[in-house]
Amino acid sequence: MIRIDDLYIVNYCHPNCAPFQNIMRLPEEEAFALARRLAAENADTTAFYRFADFINYYPLRMQADRFLHSAFLSLGGNPKTEHPLSFVLHGSDYLLKWFGNGLIAKIPLAKIPSEYISFTYGDSSAVLRRGGTPVMVTKETLAESMRGYRGTLDEYMKEIAEKHYYIEAQLWSDDYCAGYTHLPYIQK
Repeated sequence: MIRIDDLYIVNYCHPNCAPFQNIMRLPEEEAFALARRLAAENADTTAFYRFADFINYYPLRMQADRFLHSAFLSLGGNPKTEHPLSFVLHGSDYLLKWFGNGLIAKIPLAKIPSEYISFTYGDSSAVLRRGGTPVMVTKETLAESMRGYRGTLDEYMKEIAEKHYYIEAQLWSDDYCAGYTHLPYIQK
């Protein structure tokens, strides 16, 4: 049986970025200036393509964050911020490559109370961009889904990856990042 509290969330960070950040927390003018700079300095890095097209990415990300905030409140969440920090449940080879095999931080899910974390199947902004509606679940709902699964954790995550690439996690309180640092990815 898969136990959700045995899992962790992973934050990927390109080496040229500051960890545990959300560009949407900046005033709009500062966000655009930072996006321009990062896109120019990292033109060949997949993670910064969205910043090269920030004129389109910014309103989409704003829409996604507003949707997620509202959905989380309706599910009984207690967000301490309007713009969550983005993580992925239990890691993602796809995102590791997307961030140039850069820095990673892992936080045990057991350390984060349900009222400060939510999950969506796949990238919430990408779902909205394709005209869909992100499906948000709570920690309890996700745990129930995992308990009902008849296979291993690796099999569960492989099925998720085939349909959605990964499970996005939204952390609604920066307090749970304290004491965790990003380390270089070491290939096994």
